[in-house]
Amino acid sequence: MARERATALLLDFDGVLRRWDPAVAAGVEREYGLSAGVLGEIAMQWGRLQPVLTGQVSHADWMTSVADALTPSVGDAERARAAVAQWQRYRGEVDPEVLAFVREVRAAGIRVGLGTNATDLLDADLAALGLTDELDVVVNSSAIGVHKPAPEYFQAACAALETPPARVLFVDDEDRAISGARAAGLSAYRWNGPADLRYLRAVLAA
Repeated sequence: MARERATALLLDFDGVLRRWDPAVAAGVEREYGLSAGVLGEIAMQWGRLQPVLTGQVSHADWMTSVADALTPSVGDAERARAAVAQWQRYRGEVDPEVLAFVREVRAAGIRVGLGTNATDLLDADLAALGLTDELDVVVNSSAIGVHKPAPEYFQAACAALETPPARVLFVDDEDRAISGARAAGLSAYRWNGPADLRYLRAVLAA
């Protein structure tokens, strides 16, 4: 049985609409004598990450915990805080091809939502990147208290889009999120890069 045509698009933020230059973190790590990749490794430890993604702690508190964990490697708490602050000043970059796609889709009358596991810094990031008016809906895990790939997250996203799951196309760069979306009844596409836009345009136009 053929699926219904999608009338709403739900896009992941990091890895899809926003991209990060790994050279920034690498430069901070070199400057402070840290091992390669340690900033991300500490920040992404699930016990540290999960509370900030569900709104239990703030982004600022999360970064304080990263600096605390980094202090033994740096040898000085103030220096660890400085390294984290320097790393965090970079807020990523918008992928211009994906943004152009978002604008095309909205112009065609399809609602576009941002579906992201993010912290309470998301609104400030969207403003800084000039994205505040580029989306119809923003579904932030830390604001609703549940993160992808939980079914409750996708239920909340579809409600925000005012669109039934069968009519929502979800795009993400993580397999777990894709599996979760499909289990919740959405169409889902695993993002590999801007080369995928041709296929997504065809799906939404079908």
